[in-house]
Amino acid sequence: MLMELTVIPLARGPSIGADIAELVGIIDESGMPYKVTAFGTLIEGTWDRLMMLGKKCHSAIRKKTDRVVILIRLEDYADRTDLLTTTVAHVETQLGRSVKQ
Repeated sequence: MLMELTVIPLARGPSIGADIAELVGIIDESGMPYKVTAFGTLIEGTWDRLMMLGKKCHSAIRKKTDRVVILIRLEDYADRTDLLTTTVAHVETQLGRSVKQ
């Protein structure tokens, strides 16, 4: 299962880089494969582990602000694993070239 997690802490000023870095640290500690993007983080794992991680990130950021927006998108593709790399690889195969990452 693949989850895209976007956390937007509100009322924290124009720069939220330190807050996001802390959350990426939490994600890294989970041991699940992930990829940070400009608008969120893609994480691969089981439903239970992903939900637990989302809750952990929510709890961490709520300690810093009273208001936060969290966006979660999920892809559940049967028993497939390694979606972080294989999904892009399939697109590249169809294109016949690498995509910019």
